[in-house]
Amino acid sequence: NAMILMNLYCNKIMKPIDGSCCQPQPPLTLIQKIAFCFFTLSIIGYLIISLIHRNNYRKNKPCTDLESGEEKKPAISIPNVSTLEMLLHCFCKLGLIMTYFYLCDRANLFMKENKFYTHSSFFIPITYILVLGVFYTENTKETKVLNREQTDEWKGWMQLVILIYHISGASTFLPVYMHIRVLVAAYLFQTGYGHFSYFWIKGDFGVYRVCQVLFRLNFLVVVLCIVMDRPYQFYYFVPLVTVWFMIIYATLAVWPQIIQKKANGNCLWHFGLLLKLICLLTCIYFLSYSQGAFEKIFSFWPLSKCFELNGNVYEWWFRWKLDRYVVFHGMLFAFIYLALQKRQMISEGKGDPLFSNRVSNVLLFISIVSFLTYSIWASSCKNKTECNELHPSVSVVQILAFILIRNIPGYVRSVYSSFFAWFGKISLELFICQYHIWLAADTKGILVLIPGYPVFNVLVSTFIFVCVAHEISQITNDLAQIVVPKDNSTLLKRLLCIAGFFSGLHFFSAMQDQSRH
Repeated sequence: NAMILMNLYCNKIMKPIDGSCCQPQPPLTLIQKIAFCFFTLSIIGYLIISLIHRNNYRKNKPCTDLESGEEKKPAISIPNVSTLEMLLHCFCKLGLIMTYFYLCDRANLFMKENKFYTHSSFFIPITYILVLGVFYTENTKETKVLNREQTDEWKGWMQLVILIYHISGASTFLPVYMHIRVLVAAYLFQTGYGHFSYFWIKGDFGVYRVCQVLFRLNFLVVVLCIVMDRPYQFYYFVPLVTVWFMIIYATLAVWPQIIQKKANGNCLWHFGLLLKLICLLTCIYFLSYSQGAFEKIFSFWPLSKCFELNGNVYEWWFRWKLDRYVVFHGMLFAFIYLALQKRQMISEGKGDPLFSNRVSNVLLFISIVSFLTYSIWASSCKNKTECNELHPSVSVVQILAFILIRNIPGYVRSVYSSFFAWFGKISLELFICQYHIWLAADTKGILVLIPGYPVFNVLVSTFIFVCVAHEISQITNDLAQIVVPKDNSTLLKRLLCIAGFFSGLHFFSAMQDQSRH
């Protein structure tokens, strides 16, 4: 009774993140009200257009000629779905989804519960998921190293492990924490590998490519920042991959632009690219040991608006520093692999080992030993701060060991788990959506849709969570085709409109801050 009385009095003032009892619902900000009006108008607009199209379809529906028994063709053909209707349809679905987000984690409508870590709550779901993934094994379309199916599979099982890690509260157990750090590093490794491979092979440094990638990475987070009233840096992983993509682009796009087609004619271009990578590594090393310089760069407007959290950029500095070398490692691995592939020094045929039998066996043995050695070191880790200092330099060991174990044997490289690959295709949406509709209180707790039945609650909330993430992925892909056109002049106009949109957001945000003070 005393605790209830204390909560009744204190929670209104202190507003603790792990206590929703007796807290008033936070008032809607001006930007949230504008977003609510926008989604409402989108839903109304889509319903009106749908009704008009349905009436036109009924009027032009083929009718049967009673004398001949044949269908008469309509005088006017049924129109295809217009761009406006598709746009309104996407915003209509997104509006309903964002309403669910707000109700789950801002409206105090659903209960939240605390996380309590036990070994069984983490390892039993992991075992179940991994066994389930094995039953959905299929042959890959191609047998190259890190082919599309394999990278989707890799992202999928890593994302599922990370989700279980978050909901079970396993961050309190240091050995698990260190292994999860490697999984996050592996995502960034794939960022370096994938984007470097694309630019190196395609040589496409156009604005369209950049805008497509930035839109797909940031669309959901920008919407959540508006609807959930959270800063951009709160969803730290998206700023991280966005900045690293721009760094990769800048490294390869600046003069001289060195691509595979040009380098094949003269080997000196390979040394030029290596020189670029060395310059990038030097810059990373300098910034990692100069916190003052790093903070000055990201404290300038408008970067400060994107990367500040709680009034400073320390959180951004910590996140960037934690995996500062792994994107470079991914770029370097892609360069070496593509050079070996071009010179036909590796065998990627179906069922064939990657190298000769002797070399393959030696590399496989070294990889297994390295993988286990890292796991033993991570499991014996006692101090999180000291281990975090070593992590940027040694995480690549386990990542490269896994890649070699997964790709050296031909029969392993030729198959993949379609179960994990399906989750891998929506891994970014899963990572972001968990903040509000699977976990709760901005990841500090667990969402309770069905009180009193914890297992059933997790099953129901997980099903809704995965369906929502898949739907948002579809919406993002559809909107990317509309919002980011291939025509450069049209794209430039869209970019000016987007700049105006963010200027308006900044203006309303400044007004909101003034009203608070």
